[in-house]
Amino acid sequence: MFHFPRAVWLLGWISLATDTASEAIYPLLPLFLTRVLGAGAVSLGIVEGAAEATNSILKILSGRLADRSRSKRPLVLAGYALSSAVRPLIAIARNWTDVFAVRVFDRIGKGVRGAPRDAMLAAWTTPTTRGKVYGFHRGMDHAGAVVGPLLASLFLFFYPGEYRKLFALTLVPGAIAVLLIWFVPEEEQVPLKRDATGSIGPREDDLSVVSPASRTHIRPTHTEPLPRQFNRFMLVLTLFTLGNSTDAFLLLKLTDVAGSARFVPLMWAALHVVKATVSVAGGRWSDAIGRRAVIATGWLVYAAVYAGFAASTSLPALLMWFLVYGFYFGFAEGTEKALVADLAPASRRGFAFGVYNAVQGVGALGASVAFGVIWKAYGPPVAFGTGAALALLATALLFVVVRDRG
Repeated sequence: MFHFPRAVWLLGWISLATDTASEAIYPLLPLFLTRVLGAGAVSLGIVEGAAEATNSILKILSGRLADRSRSKRPLVLAGYALSSAVRPLIAIARNWTDVFAVRVFDRIGKGVRGAPRDAMLAAWTTPTTRGKVYGFHRGMDHAGAVVGPLLASLFLFFYPGEYRKLFALTLVPGAIAVLLIWFVPEEEQVPLKRDATGSIGPREDDLSVVSPASRTHIRPTHTEPLPRQFNRFMLVLTLFTLGNSTDAFLLLKLTDVAGSARFVPLMWAALHVVKATVSVAGGRWSDAIGRRAVIATGWLVYAAVYAGFAASTSLPALLMWFLVYGFYFGFAEGTEKALVADLAPASRRGFAFGVYNAVQGVGALGASVAFGVIWKAYGPPVAFGTGAALALLATALLFVVVRDRG
């Protein structure tokens, strides 16, 4: 099994519990908004786009705070606690603006915790193991997104239509996640080994013993500029993200074609089985062959899936593309974070992850609102086709302007 430090395992279980709560709600939101609360596609885009943009912009601030703080855990704890407290309030929403408010506060919590948590993970890695660690963490995150929809489906089987009760019960896994944070260590004693010259030092080649303590001899420089290669990667990522709208539109089309949302949580769970499986393999692959090729593979899968959703009208075809979509996440998500950690100086990683997430969030807001407008004006095929085209263009530019590992 993986020889990861205890902190990496605990952060993985925290993400699993949190996603169990959030993903029990998320696949049902398009139906809840459009059928129960009477919202439209544009409102759906505004809700999800604004929520993700808020989350991501806040990660810049939280990343700066994490870089300047001796302990990142308080920020991580505050973020998880806020999300866990407000998420169940969707149960009492009466209109789409209520859902908008809950989702924004939920994402504020994610924005506060995201960059410090990613920086904590980076401190427990070496350059040759970052892909494994971030791939594992994304895998645990996606495992929670399997458990949550499965539990939601089981609940709705016995209590059909009781969406509000289901949303309220997400308080339980959220509370478990907050409790686990108290057990996450930020530093531990690093086992030492004697090298060929007889000197003693930390075993940097062994992932299981890497910790922040092994880097305490380095004086942080919080004003060190981010490298040019990092900035170039952010520019290319911005282009890709402008075509990367909320997954709620994929779920909305699946719901429309299926005729009901009864099996949508199961579809969502199946997607995350693929995500969880491929994330670990994708991270290991990026350690072996380089980040850029694996990210590009993921982005090409994304383009193919959106083109498939643009052209397909039958439920079996859409389900096939939906499952293939999991390969995009498995290849791209953890590997993008590993590349950020590669390119950013250690003293600026919190800020770098904040910028990375802000780029994704602001792009998601623009993409989601534009997608909703295009969907309403020209139909789903044109909207999905636009996303596919932007993904292809971004993939080409990735090879032109970004080098692997700085």
